[in-house]
Amino acid sequence: MADLSLSHRILFLNTLAFTICFACWTLNGVLVTFLVDKEIFDWNVVQIGWLLGIPVLTGSIMRLPIGILTDKYGGKIIFSVLLLLCSIPLFLLPFANSFWSFAVLSFFFGLVGTSFAVGIGYTSIWYPKEWQGRALGIFGMGNAGAAITTFIAPTLLNNFSEKDPVNGWKMLPIIYGASLVIIGLLFIVFAKNRTNQGVSKNMSELLSPLKKTRVWRFGTYYFLVFGFFVAYSQWLLPNFMNVYGTTLVMGGMFATMFSLPSGIIRAFGGYLSDKFGARKVMYWVLGSSIIISFLLMFPKMEIFTAGPGVLASNNGTVTEIAADKIVVSGKVHQITAKKKTDTENNAVFPVKNYWQEIVVKQNQEVKKKELLARGITQINFSANLWVYLVLVILIGISWGIGKAAVYKHIPEYFPNEIGVVGGMVGLIGGLGGFFGPIIFGYLLDYTGLWTSSWIFIFILSVLCLLWMHRTIIKAMRKKSPDFTRHIEDH
Repeated sequence: MADLSLSHRILFLNTLAFTICFACWTLNGVLVTFLVDKEIFDWNVVQIGWLLGIPVLTGSIMRLPIGILTDKYGGKIIFSVLLLLCSIPLFLLPFANSFWSFAVLSFFFGLVGTSFAVGIGYTSIWYPKEWQGRALGIFGMGNAGAAITTFIAPTLLNNFSEKDPVNGWKMLPIIYGASLVIIGLLFIVFAKNRTNQGVSKNMSELLSPLKKTRVWRFGTYYFLVFGFFVAYSQWLLPNFMNVYGTTLVMGGMFATMFSLPSGIIRAFGGYLSDKFGARKVMYWVLGSSIIISFLLMFPKMEIFTAGPGVLASNNGTVTEIAADKIVVSGKVHQITAKKKTDTENNAVFPVKNYWQEIVVKQNQEVKKKELLARGITQINFSANLWVYLVLVILIGISWGIGKAAVYKHIPEYFPNEIGVVGGMVGLIGGLGGFFGPIIFGYLLDYTGLWTSSWIFIFILSVLCLLWMHRTIIKAMRKKSPDFTRHIEDH
């Protein structure tokens, strides 16, 4: 085993490269939102969803083969080639002038998403077993690269567009491409190559663990906690701008407040999984995901419905009508007038208001129990911005802990196939980042509700928890049938 100073240098380079790659991977979240907001391109919500998801698709489906190549040829070679190659489509992006040209270039620069598979394999072979958890936890914090894009990119786009409103945006992908070139050159100069000597299996042996249901179950957890972390890192910006009318920069700051803690806390998630067990942590993560997504799925809304009306208490003639009363043959019926209510975004809970509208006329003959004034109830829910933001941050933190807990499972169940299983779980998780914005786009288009995405998260979280709990109960019954029968008897 090499001395730790060299290992730490490799870890630093890996984490730096992964952070920059993750920033590039989520670039479209800010860039596409900006281009549509400034009417530079006229893309609909479904096309936007595809453009947010395409880079994530490439980075996901290529994780497994790139991970295998890393084991075989070494992280220095693969990372250097990856960084330099992915800079090319970014340098070409300013020349894109249509949805399809933007989509094709996004597909190719999306390969930066495979940096996770490269870094995991390249980091692990430089550390002894007792350092693995800490080293991989530190490397995984590169997820916070999503926060770099949501925090810095909106300000850069605004600055570039001051002088040239139509073409100013083209500087941003050039800066991102140049960053990849610089990191690639750093790898060539300062990194040292090392390959995994144990890789000699043929393809069928390598992929044999994928026949096990457990791999797909772990992948489903990761589909939620990682995939939709990536999806929301991009989706939250247009969400804040459309629902709460924030600026691009303010919306970017709020999206950063979701992605930054979620990326950084991954190392803490590894610590919790070591101390309390990954399964217990996943119960907490999925449970909190269900509760928070349930609270987030209520949209801004104003509901009008029938309220308590006023009925005539006797037969007679309407002799007087005023704003606050109706008199029928000497009998006074009180009327509730409409009050002014504050419907601004400052209420945490729904605000109720009700009043009555008179439906009879002067000198009209009425019978007992006949409707004199129709009741109207108005319920206004402002979906307070700050409450929404806090809940979004909390679900991001929960998913950040969950990302580490899922990967804690893998060496416990597949100690000799960590690379392949980890690559497949990462692939399935990455597909969540691809399908997320597309699903959200179609749901928004169909329902007209921005919160429809949280309804989807709620359902997925419930399904994950039920699958995990059912699997655990099934395993307990198999191992201790007498004990489980004893519980059921009581």
